[in-house]
Amino acid sequence: MIRRPDSLLRELRATTPLVQCITNYVAMNIAANVLLAAGASPAMVSDAEEAGEFAAIAGALTVNIGTLSAPFVEGMRAAIAGARQAGRPWVLDPVACQATALRRRVSAELTRLRPTIIRANASEILSLAGQDSQGQGVDGRDGVAMAEDAALRLSRDTGAVVAVTGPEDYVTDGTRAARICGGSDYMPLNTALGCSLTGLCGAFAALEADPFDATVAALAFYGVAGAQAHQDATGPGSFAPRFLDALHGLTPDALAAEARIAEASAR
Repeated sequence: MIRRPDSLLRELRATTPLVQCITNYVAMNIAANVLLAAGASPAMVSDAEEAGEFAAIAGALTVNIGTLSAPFVEGMRAAIAGARQAGRPWVLDPVACQATALRRRVSAELTRLRPTIIRANASEILSLAGQDSQGQGVDGRDGVAMAEDAALRLSRDTGAVVAVTGPEDYVTDGTRAARICGGSDYMPLNTALGCSLTGLCGAFAALEADPFDATVAALAFYGVAGAQAHQDATGPGSFAPRFLDALHGLTPDALAAEARIAEASAR
């Protein structure tokens, strides 16, 4: 049984989990604002000299490879080592992992370090699982349904919960699966909302021992807030501030009433 997202949201608001985010330059501000609006506490700590030490005091770590560089990778390695040593969950966001040899090499290395959750678009999941994808840069060109088998295999190979996000999200831990609907057509037209969702997965994983339930809750929360923000938006520009307001204003009761979660086959 999936733990109810509303109870996890209530716990998140009561405890304000600290989430260490190693993310890209484009996403830093947006991801921090999303976590603050949701009720979590973000910290963008990426330098190798302190990243491992900080991971031990954070509730969870998220690692996004959007703007790769040697110093960033060293910080990622240090933070992951610190999180693993402290028993903290960590989330991998393999942005555009199909695009270049450097990204393929780094994403494969990080995947071998056994992330708790992998959140990505369908093209990235296909690539991470060793299949061809149609991804172009950071844009996914493959449908979520096309990546479901790859997600199952990737989950079973790595032990991670794998979330394929898009118009309809798919989440699996290799034995269970769920689909989550919601969101807005304006979300892909706002930069870094996928990266910010990775941070939110970390916030829920800091609270919930079952990363499958944590991931489903994060995606359901995001989907309902996106759908609410869409109602009064006239385009991607007016959607952005309404989305932050919706994340902040969404109550656990409203989440319980509006979340669209369906169990799926883990074939």
